[in-house]
Amino acid sequence: MGKIKFGTDGWRAIISEDFTFENVKVAAQAIADFIKSKKTPIYKKKKIVIGYDTRFLSDKYAELMSSVLAANGIKVVLSDKPSPTPSVCVYIKDKKLTGGVMITASHNPAQYNGIKYKGFFAGSAGSDIIDDIEKRLYKSRVMFLPFTEGVKTKKIVLEDIVKGQLDDVKEYTDMKKLKKAKLKVLVDSMNGTGAEYFGEILKDTRIKPDFMYSEVNPTFHGRAPEPNESHLQELMTRVRKGKYDVGIATDGDSDRVAIVDEKGDILSGHKVMALLILHLLKNRKMTGGVVQTICGTGLINKICEEYGLDLYETPVGFKYICDMMIKKDILLGGEETGGIGFKNYIPERDGFLSALLMMELIIAEKKPLSRIIKDVNEKYGSYVYEREDILFDEKKRKSLIEGIKKNLLTKVLDKKVREIKDYDGTKFICEDGSWLLLRLSGTEPKLRIYSETSSKKESLKYVDFGKKYAFSFLK
Repeated sequence: MGKIKFGTDGWRAIISEDFTFENVKVAAQAIADFIKSKKTPIYKKKKIVIGYDTRFLSDKYAELMSSVLAANGIKVVLSDKPSPTPSVCVYIKDKKLTGGVMITASHNPAQYNGIKYKGFFAGSAGSDIIDDIEKRLYKSRVMFLPFTEGVKTKKIVLEDIVKGQLDDVKEYTDMKKLKKAKLKVLVDSMNGTGAEYFGEILKDTRIKPDFMYSEVNPTFHGRAPEPNESHLQELMTRVRKGKYDVGIATDGDSDRVAIVDEKGDILSGHKVMALLILHLLKNRKMTGGVVQTICGTGLINKICEEYGLDLYETPVGFKYICDMMIKKDILLGGEETGGIGFKNYIPERDGFLSALLMMELIIAEKKPLSRIIKDVNEKYGSYVYEREDILFDEKKRKSLIEGIKKNLLTKVLDKKVREIKDYDGTKFICEDGSWLLLRLSGTEPKLRIYSETSSKKESLKYVDFGKKYAFSFLK
């Protein structure tokens, strides 16, 4: 049972250790048993879409998943090529399917692969679904239909599932504005499923993006396909030197985005969210609430206060944001890592749409991106977010959790703590609004330390203080 464990966003494990052909088949059988156990019309339809990323053996794992589901009487539409995770969700929505599976380890390093399950609502499955799938692991004999036979009998159908996402993204975006624009754009696809799809989306406009690392390479050129500052130094340099208006990076499965301004400075995920909220409110005249996680920024709190928007906070994991987007009138929901979902689309992240809306913003404001950011900082104040991930010995998890619980901080450096949140990790909020958060990753053996203050120097001090505090319980 310990070999397969679904975390914050699906099951991820190291290829050939726990992520094996046999375990993928076990997970597939559990998904099949889950679907067959449900009696509502959408589940009785028994039709699933499967996508996969550019990782080592992802296509073969997807075929195995298809073979097991097809053997269980579930109709399968399998992507005919590597596909972004949002493609799976858009396909579920457009075809009204029972659900979907994505073979991906998202932003994890190359030695990992994984499985994400998407619900009939076209978004990340919540704990109710995942717990139901998990309890069925290893409980029944794996049924299997050879892949070639499944294709021959049309129980498995190969199809282009990416086109639907590209069409929907273009429909959502104000393509008329983009057609007249003269933006110079550089895209780092991080050897993931983003490939050169921005070129296809923008082919009828005057924007002709340049690409880097757009080819399939399962090693990701030695970097994890996570679009953060440490992995995007080359993009930042090339944007500045090449005088691009904006740099864009998408992660391994293209549901997350990073944005670099024309000066070569990378925006935090918080800043991207804040700018897009303002764009939707001011330039698109849209309405609705906002969802962010416990790692969320005080900047968004201020914007929501100004515009009278409902603001909701969730644990880390887009499945919680997805749930809010289904239940409430939500304008935008997002994470600090660059995963953002939008009203009237799917209740799921889409790196392509996030980037296109950022282009819209630059065009609408008629200013360089760095100037737009400066204007926001001048109006709302400076909010500087920092995060450090530390490889963590899982055997010491209990002593860390108990140590924090028994020794809660009353001060962070010289700042008094006015509030503590502990529903996902432990967050210490100080009197001036600055904060420090410690939480254990749900997808990797890592301790994550987050902070936000009014300056980079202070935020880094908070992170360093948090590390010393955490390690005091690990001796």
